[in-house]
Amino acid sequence: MKGNKKPIETFDISTGSGTSFENISDHVSRAVRDMGAKYGLCCVYVPHTTAAVTINENADPSVCSDMIMELDKIVPLRDGYSHVEGNSAAHLKSTIVGESVTIPIDRGELCLGTWQGIYFCEFDGPRKRKFHVFVQ
Repeated sequence: MKGNKKPIETFDISTGSGTSFENISDHVSRAVRDMGAKYGLCCVYVPHTTAAVTINENADPSVCSDMIMELDKIVPLRDGYSHVEGNSAAHLKSTIVGESVTIPIDRGELCLGTWQGIYFCEFDGPRKRKFHVFVQ
């Protein structure tokens, strides 16, 4: 990284539905370029207990729909949970998917595969959320 540029950038995101996958690849790539990172690692972190982040195919939107459909089968919305707020399924999905991803940086570019995109995963929306991009 060049000079004294801050190695972390925080983004706000508003999600539009209860469960959604929002492609944040452009935000992350721009942050890496703005920070002047040529080589290293980029970590995308979601500081929420009912949201997550993942890397998956970005060419066919049905992949995200299929992932949501299957997560709903694995973790049903109502299943006798004890959590008073009624969003236990969102907490479980967040834990399954995970709160961070790490991507190598080579010559200032994220080392994503041809078909890969970075997705913010909302499981308890709609909400105003944040995600952090950290480069080292």
